[in-house]
Amino acid sequence: MAVLADSPAVNAADAGPTPTKSSASHANPDLASRLSVERSDVAFGSRAVSLVDLPAGALFARIATATPGTKAYSSVQVAESAHIELNSELLYCNHSCDPSLVFDMGAMEVRVGEGRALRKGDSLTFFYPSTEWDMAQPFECSCGAEKCLGWIHGAKDIDEQVLGRYYLNEHIVRMLKSRAGEGGAGSAGKPAQ
Repeated sequence: MAVLADSPAVNAADAGPTPTKSSASHANPDLASRLSVERSDVAFGSRAVSLVDLPAGALFARIATATPGTKAYSSVQVAESAHIELNSELLYCNHSCDPSLVFDMGAMEVRVGEGRALRKGDSLTFFYPSTEWDMAQPFECSCGAEKCLGWIHGAKDIDEQVLGRYYLNEHIVRMLKSRAGEGGAGSAGKPAQ
């Protein structure tokens, strides 16, 4: 069961998927053959780059080496009160307001976004608010996308109409509905167009 950032008690519905340590050889496409990390001396400047061409919607990687974590700049939120550490080169998939990937925390997998194919040399990015309700370290986005959102705090601070353009994980959709008194909109399982 995941370690919770906010509470020592866990409601089973809030715990999210249980991270497991699986053999990468059978549970995960070989990350070394799929991504390269370009390291930078600039803080948070390193990035992951694709080594493969894949069609829209294709499986890029399974999240197979994750362990329970606490809310931190390096963690990924998997449920209302649960976070994981990826423990892999997937950590270097940066944020973009026009992401190349989707992190599906219910399925514990990373897929190419539905809106476009992935090409060798593309930056590997995902929309952080698709997993994060309230970020441990908000930041000024520098993705350069035409519709860049600017300051990224997490899903709780983004208009629901804007969020509707993106794939959102189920826990984010539940939190939006809870905040809106069950009237909130969401697009869990629906990729950005």
